[in-house]
Amino acid sequence: MVNALPGFGIFGKQAGLVTQAVYFVVSFVVLYLVGRAVVLPLVERLLDRRGYEESVRKPLGKVAHFIVLFTAVALAFGFAELGDFLTALATVAAAATLAVGFALQDIIANFVAGVFIFTDKPFKIGDWIEWDGGTYSGIVEDIDLRVTRVRTFDNELLTVPNSVLTDGVIKNPVAKDKLRIQFLFGIGYDDDIHRASDILVEEAEEHPEILDEPDPSVRLTELGDSAVGLKSRFWIADPKRGDFVKTRGEYVTAVKERFDAEGIDIPYPHRQLTGGVEVANPAELAEVSSD
Repeated sequence: MVNALPGFGIFGKQAGLVTQAVYFVVSFVVLYLVGRAVVLPLVERLLDRRGYEESVRKPLGKVAHFIVLFTAVALAFGFAELGDFLTALATVAAAATLAVGFALQDIIANFVAGVFIFTDKPFKIGDWIEWDGGTYSGIVEDIDLRVTRVRTFDNELLTVPNSVLTDGVIKNPVAKDKLRIQFLFGIGYDDDIHRASDILVEEAEEHPEILDEPDPSVRLTELGDSAVGLKSRFWIADPKRGDFVKTRGEYVTAVKERFDAEGIDIPYPHRQLTGGVEVANPAELAEVSSD
């Protein structure tokens, strides 16, 4: 090819550059097509084998595609013997990456956090999560490499940077196939503790959504100013936020009705004021009112 180029008025160094450019283009096209035909399907199979959902496979697939593209460009420079140009390009790219890294460090942190969320899978779309000590909670609607979108139970959409979720503690009550629910009941000091405990266990055993194994249990946990605290613990299967609220509400209602029927008091705090109130002399009040 180099010998034919002088006929077109291209000589010496110019002919060599044209040849290298042709090698670069051909090498890049071949490497890119091979990468798309071999590497990307392999990544897809690997993600399928790991059980990742579509919301996870899609962004990771984009990352894999970028790696294939970058690798094809780098290798094509090598095949075209453009090492000096590649070195200069790498130096410029490194400097640019450093500058961009300082400017976009929050975005990069969120991107890295998003990768950890995809790989560690602390939650998935549809899960009910809580974070920031329970200040925020909701259902996960979408996960991408920068932010996670959560729908609160008041139907508000929260767009949460991924680094916020990976830097703190995330509670995922529905990550496992069972969830323990606890509720503290207060009864009067004159009431029968053992009878009240039996009622709490019986109502848990009769509820169709409460599991028989592990067994429901009751523990005396508080001796308050006006009530004895009995904490009831029971388990539900395949938990969701709606199931949690519904089951707990039905159970508490049933216990309250049993307590009322059997004369067990659920006291409420009250205060008694003592002492007197100084009242002015009635004669002085009459004099002031006449004025």
